[in-house]
Amino acid sequence: MTDQFLNEPDANRYVLLRDGVIASSLDYSVLGDSISMTRAYTNPRLRGHGLAGELVEFAVDDVERTTRLRIIPMCWYVAEWFESHPERAGLLKPRSAA
Repeated sequence: MTDQFLNEPDANRYVLLRDGVIASSLDYSVLGDSISMTRAYTNPRLRGHGLAGELVEFAVDDVERTTRLRIIPMCWYVAEWFESHPERAGLLKPRSAA
């Protein structure tokens, strides 16, 4: 079994390929100085093995390593990932005061 993590900027998504087939995806939109992570999806047959978490970690690492963007976790799964990884909270876009 071979896993490959990719950023596909033309499709606005990160993907985890397992044996060449998309196992999990994470959609995003770049908005100014932010990247909004909008939807995490894992193939139903592969759920429950932590693939989405691995993909979110890859995406967060990639954003940190290659950009100056701040992350907006619009997807519930990404928001929960950040709650479980408070040490990464510095990458989040601060909420604006209303």
